[in-house]
Amino acid sequence: MRVEAIIPALDEEDAIGPVVRGVPSDLIERVIVVDNGSKDATAKRAREAGAKVVDERERGYGAACLKGIASLDPQTEAVLFLDGDGSDDLSRLPEMLALVESGGADLVIGSRTLGEAEPGAMTLPQHAGNLIAGSWLRMRFGIPASDLGPLRLIRRTSLERLQMEDRNYGWTVEMQIKAAQRGLDVREVSVPYRRRQAGESKVSGTLRGTIGASVKILGLLAYYDLRGVLRR
Repeated sequence: MRVEAIIPALDEEDAIGPVVRGVPSDLIERVIVVDNGSKDATAKRAREAGAKVVDERERGYGAACLKGIASLDPQTEAVLFLDGDGSDDLSRLPEMLALVESGGADLVIGSRTLGEAEPGAMTLPQHAGNLIAGSWLRMRFGIPASDLGPLRLIRRTSLERLQMEDRNYGWTVEMQIKAAQRGLDVREVSVPYRRRQAGESKVSGTLRGTIGASVKILGLLAYYDLRGVLRR
Protein backbone atom coordinates (compact mmCIF):
# COMPACT_ATOMS: atom_id res chain seq x y z
CA MET A 1 0.00 0.00 0.00
CA ARG A 2 1.45 3.33 -1.06
CA VAL A 3 1.11 5.86 1.77
CA GLU A 4 2.09 9.52 1.87
CA ALA A 5 2.25 11.77 4.93
CA ILE A 6 0.95 15.33 5.09
CA ILE A 7 2.36 17.68 7.73
CA PRO A 8 0.90 21.20 8.03
CA ALA A 9 3.55 23.48 9.50
CA LEU A 10 3.72 27.09 10.64
CA ASP A 11 6.96 28.45 12.12
CA GLU A 12 8.29 25.04 13.16
CA GLU A 13 11.93 25.41 12.04
CA ASP A 14 13.33 23.84 15.22
CA ALA A 15 11.08 20.77 15.12
CA ILE A 16 10.23 20.05 11.49
CA GLY A 17 13.52 18.44 10.50
CA PRO A 18 13.43 15.75 13.20
CA VAL A 19 9.71 15.22 12.54
CA VAL A 20 10.28 14.57 8.83
CA ARG A 21 13.27 12.31 9.47
CA GLY A 22 11.25 10.45 12.10
CA VAL A 23 8.62 9.32 9.57
CA PRO A 24 9.67 5.74 8.71
CA SER A 25 10.64 5.59 5.03
CA ASP A 26 9.97 1.85 4.88
CA LEU A 27 6.29 2.53 5.63
CA ILE A 28 5.68 5.98 4.15
CA GLU A 29 6.54 6.64 0.51
CA ARG A 30 6.79 10.42 0.74
CA VAL A 31 6.40 13.23 3.25
CA ILE A 32 4.66 16.42 2.16
CA VAL A 33 5.17 19.46 4.38
CA VAL A 34 2.71 22.28 3.78
CA ASP A 35 4.30 25.56 4.79
CA ASN A 36 1.36 27.61 6.04
CA GLY A 37 2.98 31.05 5.78
CA SER A 38 6.00 30.54 8.04
CA LYS A 39 8.25 33.51 8.73
CA ASP A 40 11.18 31.32 9.74
CA ALA A 41 13.19 28.58 8.00
CA THR A 42 10.52 25.86 8.28
CA ALA A 43 10.41 25.21 4.53
CA LYS A 44 14.20 25.07 4.23
CA ARG A 45 14.58 22.68 7.16
CA ALA A 46 11.82 20.43 5.77
CA ARG A 47 13.50 20.23 2.36
CA GLU A 48 16.85 19.48 3.95
CA ALA A 49 15.22 16.60 5.80
CA GLY A 50 13.91 15.15 2.53
CA ALA A 51 10.30 16.36 2.41
CA LYS A 52 8.42 17.73 -0.56
CA VAL A 53 7.42 21.27 0.46
CA VAL A 54 4.36 23.08 -0.88
CA ASP A 55 3.12 26.53 0.10
CA GLU A 56 -0.31 27.53 1.35
CA ARG A 57 -0.40 31.21 2.27
CA GLU A 58 -3.97 31.13 3.54
CA ARG A 59 -3.61 30.55 7.26
CA GLY A 60 -5.54 27.62 8.64
CA TYR A 61 -4.97 23.97 9.51
CA GLY A 62 -7.68 22.81 7.14
CA ALA A 63 -6.39 24.98 4.30
CA ALA A 64 -2.94 23.45 4.71
CA CYS A 65 -4.33 19.90 4.77
CA LEU A 66 -6.36 20.53 1.62
CA LYS A 67 -3.27 21.87 -0.16
CA GLY A 68 -1.38 18.76 0.88
CA ILE A 69 -4.14 16.52 -0.47
CA ALA A 70 -3.98 18.34 -3.81
CA SER A 71 -0.25 17.53 -3.93
CA LEU A 72 -0.61 13.76 -3.44
CA ASP A 73 0.70 11.34 -6.03
CA PRO A 74 -2.17 9.84 -8.07
CA GLN A 75 -1.02 6.35 -7.04
CA THR A 76 -1.22 7.03 -3.30
CA GLU A 77 -3.67 4.71 -1.56
CA ALA A 78 -3.72 6.11 1.99
CA VAL A 79 -2.79 9.35 3.70
CA LEU A 80 -1.22 9.92 7.10
CA PHE A 81 -1.79 13.29 8.80
CA LEU A 82 0.45 14.43 11.65
CA ASP A 83 1.61 17.66 13.26
CA GLY A 84 4.95 19.33 12.65
CA ASP A 85 5.80 20.16 16.26
CA GLY A 86 7.22 16.78 17.25
CA SER A 87 4.39 15.85 19.60
CA ASP A 88 3.05 12.88 17.61
CA ASP A 89 4.61 9.51 18.43
CA LEU A 90 4.63 7.11 15.46
CA SER A 91 5.43 3.94 17.39
CA ARG A 92 1.89 2.59 16.74
CA LEU A 93 1.97 3.43 13.04
CA PRO A 94 2.46 -0.21 11.93
CA GLU A 95 -0.77 -1.15 13.74
CA MET A 96 -2.63 1.76 12.16
CA LEU A 97 -1.40 0.75 8.71
CA ALA A 98 -2.39 -2.87 9.25
CA LEU A 99 -5.94 -1.87 10.18
CA VAL A 100 -6.32 0.00 6.89
CA GLU A 101 -4.39 -2.34 4.62
CA SER A 102 -5.77 -5.68 5.76
CA GLY A 103 -8.20 -4.96 8.58
CA GLY A 104 -10.90 -3.20 6.59
CA ALA A 105 -10.69 0.16 8.38
CA ASP A 106 -11.27 3.35 6.41
CA LEU A 107 -10.09 5.82 9.04
CA VAL A 108 -7.80 5.16 12.01
CA ILE A 109 -7.31 7.89 14.60
CA GLY A 110 -4.42 7.92 17.02
CA SER A 111 -6.06 8.54 20.39
CA ARG A 112 -3.97 10.48 22.88
CA THR A 113 -6.72 10.01 25.45
CA LEU A 114 -6.53 6.22 25.30
CA GLY A 115 -2.73 6.32 25.22
CA GLU A 116 -0.19 7.93 27.51
CA ALA A 117 0.45 11.65 27.22
CA GLU A 118 3.49 13.26 28.80
CA PRO A 119 2.67 15.66 31.64
CA GLY A 120 1.82 19.02 30.13
CA ALA A 121 1.48 17.66 26.59
CA MET A 122 -2.25 18.44 26.55
CA THR A 123 -3.88 21.48 28.09
CA LEU A 124 -6.99 21.49 30.27
CA PRO A 125 -9.10 22.98 27.42
CA GLN A 126 -7.92 20.15 25.16
CA HIS A 127 -8.97 17.53 27.70
CA ALA A 128 -12.34 19.23 28.19
CA GLY A 129 -12.87 19.61 24.45
CA ASN A 130 -12.13 15.93 23.83
CA LEU A 131 -14.56 14.93 26.56
CA ILE A 132 -17.39 17.03 25.14
CA ALA A 133 -16.75 16.44 21.44
CA GLY A 134 -15.96 12.75 21.92
CA SER A 135 -19.18 12.16 23.86
CA TRP A 136 -21.17 14.03 21.22
CA LEU A 137 -19.61 12.00 18.39
CA ARG A 138 -20.28 8.71 20.16
CA MET A 139 -23.84 9.42 21.25
CA ARG A 140 -25.15 11.39 18.28
CA PHE A 141 -23.06 10.10 15.38
CA GLY A 142 -22.36 6.56 16.56
CA ILE A 143 -18.61 6.27 16.06
CA PRO A 144 -15.79 5.47 18.49
CA ALA A 145 -14.36 8.83 19.49
CA SER A 146 -12.19 9.58 22.50
CA ASP A 147 -10.00 12.18 20.80
CA LEU A 148 -9.88 14.72 17.98
CA GLY A 149 -6.15 14.13 17.66
CA PRO A 150 -4.13 15.18 14.60
CA LEU A 151 -2.51 11.77 14.04
CA ARG A 152 -4.81 9.93 11.66
CA LEU A 153 -4.58 7.56 8.71
CA ILE A 154 -7.29 7.40 6.07
CA ARG A 155 -7.81 5.42 2.91
CA ARG A 156 -7.51 7.69 -0.14
CA THR A 157 -10.84 6.65 -1.66
CA SER A 158 -12.56 7.23 1.69
CA LEU A 159 -10.98 10.68 2.01
CA GLU A 160 -12.32 11.63 -1.41
CA ARG A 161 -15.81 10.53 -0.35
CA LEU A 162 -15.75 12.95 2.58
CA GLN A 163 -15.40 16.04 0.37
CA MET A 164 -13.62 17.93 3.14
CA GLU A 165 -14.29 21.68 3.28
CA ASP A 166 -13.21 23.21 6.58
CA ARG A 167 -10.16 25.44 6.25
CA ASN A 168 -9.24 26.08 9.87
CA TYR A 169 -10.05 24.74 13.34
CA GLY A 170 -12.82 22.33 12.40
CA TRP A 171 -10.86 20.01 10.10
CA THR A 172 -10.48 17.05 12.46
CA VAL A 173 -14.04 16.98 13.77
CA GLU A 174 -15.46 17.50 10.27
CA MET A 175 -13.58 14.40 9.14
CA GLN A 176 -15.01 12.32 11.99
CA ILE A 177 -18.57 13.59 11.50
CA LYS A 178 -18.55 12.95 7.77
CA ALA A 179 -16.95 9.54 8.25
CA ALA A 180 -19.90 8.62 10.48
CA GLN A 181 -22.45 10.03 8.04
CA ARG A 182 -20.99 8.07 5.13
CA GLY A 183 -20.80 4.83 7.06
CA LEU A 184 -17.01 4.52 7.07
CA ASP A 185 -15.28 2.00 9.30
CA VAL A 186 -13.64 4.20 11.95
CA ARG A 187 -11.17 2.78 14.47
CA GLU A 188 -9.02 4.22 17.26
CA VAL A 189 -5.53 3.18 18.31
CA SER A 190 -4.04 4.35 21.59
CA VAL A 191 -0.89 6.38 20.97
CA PRO A 192 1.72 8.03 23.20
CA TYR A 193 1.82 11.82 23.01
CA ARG A 194 4.76 14.10 23.72
CA ARG A 195 5.07 17.73 24.66
CA ARG A 196 5.70 19.81 21.56
CA GLN A 197 9.41 19.94 20.82
CA ALA A 198 9.68 23.66 20.12
CA GLY A 199 7.66 26.87 20.09
CA GLU A 200 4.07 27.42 21.17
CA SER A 201 0.87 25.89 19.84
CA LYS A 202 -1.05 28.19 17.50
CA VAL A 203 -4.33 26.83 18.86
CA SER A 204 -4.16 25.60 22.45
CA GLY A 205 -1.25 27.93 23.24
CA THR A 206 -3.27 31.12 22.75
CA LEU A 207 -6.57 32.38 24.13
CA ARG A 208 -7.75 33.35 20.66
CA GLY A 209 -6.89 29.93 19.26
CA THR A 210 -8.54 28.08 22.14
CA ILE A 211 -11.77 30.07 21.88
CA GLY A 212 -11.80 29.93 18.09
CA ALA A 213 -11.29 26.16 18.02
CA SER A 214 -13.91 25.54 20.69
CA VAL A 215 -16.56 27.64 18.94
CA LYS A 216 -15.83 26.06 15.55
CA ILE A 217 -15.82 22.46 16.79
CA LEU A 218 -19.00 22.79 18.82
CA GLY A 219 -20.64 24.73 16.00
CA LEU A 220 -19.90 21.98 13.47
CA LEU A 221 -21.18 19.28 15.82
CA ALA A 222 -24.41 21.19 16.38
CA TYR A 223 -24.84 22.02 12.68
CA TYR A 224 -24.43 18.48 11.40
CA ASP A 225 -26.45 17.04 14.27
CA LEU A 226 -29.37 19.41 13.66
CA ARG A 227 -29.21 18.87 9.90
CA GLY A 228 -29.41 15.12 10.46
CA VAL A 229 -32.45 15.54 12.73
CA LEU A 230 -34.25 17.75 10.21
CA ARG A 231 -33.63 15.28 7.41
CA ARG A 232 -35.17 12.39 9.34
